Amino acid sequence: MEHAKTEPIFLEPVLQERIWGGQKLAAYGYDLPYERTGECWGISAHPHGQSKVARGPLKGKTLAELWDQQGDLFGGKTSETFPLLVKLLDAREDLSVQVHPNDEQAKRLEDHEAYGKTECWYVVEAEQGAELILGHTAKSKAEFAEMVEAGRWDELLRRIPIQTGDFFHVPSGTIHALGAGSVILETQQSSDTTYRVYDFDRKGADGKQRELHLDKAQEVAMIPHAPYQANTETVEKSNSHTLTRLVATEFFTVYKAVVQEKWEAAFQAPYVLVSVISGEGELVVNGKNYTLGKGDHFILPVQATSFEITGHIEAILSHT
Repeated sequence: MEHAKTEPIFLEPVLQERIWGGQKLAAYGYDLPYERTGECWGISAHPHGQSKVARGPLKGKTLAELWDQQGDLFGGKTSETFPLLVKLLDAREDLSVQVHPNDEQAKRLEDHEAYGKTECWYVVEAEQGAELILGHTAKSKAEFAEMVEAGRWDELLRRIPIQTGDFFHVPSGTIHALGAGSVILETQQSSDTTYRVYDFDRKGADGKQRELHLDKAQEVAMIPHAPYQANTETVEKSNSHTLTRLVATEFFTVYKAVVQEKWEAAFQAPYVLVSVISGEGELVVNGKNYTLGKGDHFILPVQATSFEITGHIEAILSHT
């Protein structure tokens, strides 16, 4: 299987049922197993949703198996588990207001998690009037606790209107929630630890209000809130393509590529994660051609980070 090092690793999406999900992800080519399909885990080695290789010499293997057994595909295994997770989310309804721990807090509070959760969102679709919650107004932990106890949510939570093409960086400790009417491409650390602060008094399938995690949430929340500037920058531009760096952090660097005709790319990275969010075209790697379409997720291993895309494609790319 030596030749697999030079081939893109196309992955089968893992679809997840969520109380706030809908049917919009069908437009990305997925067969939706649930009426409320909220998440597509497109690139994941997390035990709560393992991506499997869709085709080629590695077909059927999970990403976690590749990381463990064939670390040379990724330029060498640099951590115990694969560090990133890429999702598409369909928020038919508001998500719960929540917060995630950082690496140190996750290890201390959750013995099963390898990472905390810093994430970022690219808005793929936004209905008229869609918004999200990002941050809060409390000046101290005491004020935060007082406003939560009193249910002063409209006063506490910062709401931001959104539109297609917006981008937000969400470091661990940020109080946040996606709002109804949005489809988001999320790049994050490979973690599934979420502390709910408020859930709009929603009831789960059992008829009971869903569990909140106020003690842990208040322990890990950034108080007061400090807005983060992503410093988005166009790094390549021609008549046939544009590459925009959306954010660069210690955990990931994320880009948006728009290809009108042809893009010859070369990344100085041990591997590159790619999700096609619109269009269709062709990927050429080491002289071999692969068809691309909306909803495809794949990894370019270490010997395939120089490549060419032709056609009309929009994609989100990332690397560690």
